[in-house]
Amino acid sequence: MNTLDEKNDDVKFRIDRWLCAARFFKTRSLSVDALECGKVLCNGVRVKPAKSVAVGDMLSIRIGPYQFLVEVLALSSKRGPAPQAQMLYRETEESLRRRKELSDELKAQPMPTFLRGRPTKRDRREIEKLKDSVW
Repeated sequence: MNTLDEKNDDVKFRIDRWLCAARFFKTRSLSVDALECGKVLCNGVRVKPAKSVAVGDMLSIRIGPYQFLVEVLALSSKRGPAPQAQMLYRETEESLRRRKELSDELKAQPMPTFLRGRPTKRDRREIEKLKDSVW
């Protein structure tokens, strides 16, 4: 049986509900927004939130800088615990490798220095000097 919710094979599951149940997005409205913005592709095609998802579909999901390529293994529209949600899909090896490389690359980058908060008195004086020299 491929469904975790129901025992009936002819039950259809909306892709927005499935994305929420698989815990790619925290709420259904976030999954709807991602679908409408084209961040989720089903079998390489942009889809609407009401599209029915089937076992065997390949989904490409972009969340921030990360790209997930997953195969739908089971169907559910109820959000459950994380171990149960992970049984709904299988991520491809290439996708895992690319996400790991990107994660390592992002960690290796230095932290931006402009996110320190408010400038100090010394910083403000240097900014003023810079402005005066440019004008």
